[in-house]
Amino acid sequence: MIKKTLSNIYLVLIFLFLYLPLFVLMTLSFNDSKSKVIWGGFTLKWYSRCFKSETIMNAFFTTIQITLLAALLSTILGTLAAIGISSMKKKSKTIYLGATNIPLLNADIVTGISMMLLFVKFTNLSFVTVLIAHITFNIPYVILNVLPKIQQANKYTYEAALDLGASPIYAFYKVTWPEIRAGVFSGFLMAVTMSLDDFSITYFTKGPGINTLSTMLYTELRKGIKPELYALSTILFFTVFILLLAINIKNNQKQHRR
Repeated sequence: MIKKTLSNIYLVLIFLFLYLPLFVLMTLSFNDSKSKVIWGGFTLKWYSRCFKSETIMNAFFTTIQITLLAALLSTILGTLAAIGISSMKKKSKTIYLGATNIPLLNADIVTGISMMLLFVKFTNLSFVTVLIAHITFNIPYVILNVLPKIQQANKYTYEAALDLGASPIYAFYKVTWPEIRAGVFSGFLMAVTMSLDDFSITYFTKGPGINTLSTMLYTELRKGIKPELYALSTILFFTVFILLLAINIKNNQKQHRR
């Protein structure tokens, strides 16, 4: 009984540690006062000012563009790479998987500085260099999400479809894709998450005039965080929360149908 009570208290403390800062952030986004400790009444003016701020909106749209483009391209490249790795022999597969894990274990600041030095040697830092950097560090996450699904799939079904006259593309779409679709989608969501809040790599590879939410927040910290940023963070949190909730509901419905 005591052990169960202590475990419940431990879980409550863990969830408080995780979600209490988010609750405080959301509360401050509705606070009419700029003070972090005094409640000045309920208001929505920070949300209104958030959408009217040119600096915030430019950083927001730049972040969304980089995130979606990087996630989409890295998902395509990562899926193709996972298919190629899965067809290799054991020794080659081990080498490539080891190479895939290196960017995950490497510090972001090291990756950011190395990419900056590479880009500066051949071109100027710009939106494109940030996009390439994001694609580069997203690909390993996609590979590691897709590869297990490919290994679980029955390769003989694909070969049977080819023997029956299906083209490789048609056989992939009809046979392989349904089995790896969940892994591809998980890799895409992982890429979105990693790109959305990345700071170190973005900071070192962005050009002048290019700002994402993370780099803009870093700049604003020197001046003091504006309440408009609380509102923006709350909107982003609920957007991701609703997306994940919809995905979980859809997956549960599929499991019940089976």
